[in-house]
Amino acid sequence: MTRKLPPLNAVRAFEAAARHVSFTKAAEELHVTHGAVSRQVALLESWLGSALFRRSASQLALTDAGRSYAAEVTSMLDRLAVASMQFAQRDAPTSLGVNAPPTFTMRWLIARISSFQRQRSEVEIRLTTSLAPVNFQENGYDIAIRGAHAPLAGCKSEPFMTEVVVPVCHTDLLEQGRLKAPEDLRHHTLIRYATEPYSWPDCLEAMGVADLQGANTLHFEQMYFALQAAAEGLGVVLVPLFLVVDDIVAGRLCAPFGLRGAMQRQYYSNVSLLATRQPVVRAFCDWLVREGRDTEDSIASLAASMGWELPQQAPSGKKPRRAKGGASGA
Repeated sequence: MTRKLPPLNAVRAFEAAARHVSFTKAAEELHVTHGAVSRQVALLESWLGSALFRRSASQLALTDAGRSYAAEVTSMLDRLAVASMQFAQRDAPTSLGVNAPPTFTMRWLIARISSFQRQRSEVEIRLTTSLAPVNFQENGYDIAIRGAHAPLAGCKSEPFMTEVVVPVCHTDLLEQGRLKAPEDLRHHTLIRYATEPYSWPDCLEAMGVADLQGANTLHFEQMYFALQAAAEGLGVVLVPLFLVVDDIVAGRLCAPFGLRGAMQRQYYSNVSLLATRQPVVRAFCDWLVREGRDTEDSIASLAASMGWELPQQAPSGKKPRRAKGGASGA
């Protein structure tokens, strides 16, 4: 059976005019003249044998038949556009933009991301780092990973891993015998960084030594440099346990007080409401949940081997003291 189709250019012109209820705006969208749109609409009306618009000197309005036909035509053109786009992109690599904090990316994400690539080899991952407020439209990424104390508003924000923040130092400091209890911190340098999720006053208060002062204080801009200073034996730093669990197991670093005074928050995958419809975005977020669970299991195993008791939940009702001039994160 041969399809009896109306002139498709006329259909396209009518659909644009119906959406805007304006021949002038339809002409601007289609990059043609007002007269061209008017002629195409008249051609379609002639083909259909029915008026689609009521015209007057000052007003243009859809007829009932025009309104009904416009709804069908718009739906048809939308489906055609989607089908054409999917066909055109069938052999193109799927791109996924992921933005995460720098130290988190270097010490956790990069070490694991190959497992996602093995599962989804067709996905081209564009990985960027930042601690700036999430802005999907301005920065163009699909997923923003952030450590936070609550879900991010205005997007789909899902927790995938609990962050437990504890004092950490080189094992040499512990072996010297002057770091057996929180009170011993008075003999050591307290390492700080601008993006710390919790400050030393928060930690000292949680450990019951709120008035304690360290022997010195060493400041850095980023967590990565503060952690490197601790690895060189320069002092004690507050960092997420999941970033250093391998170093503790290997004996390079230690948590001298175990989980005493440990503080918690969550790491979230934040996705724009538009990107939630993309299957690859959902796949990556699900992968983050699995990797986060594996990391938490590793921490639980370490805690059991060290005789530490994992905290059951994050402190409620208490906001951390934020470092001046820096966002909280890794």
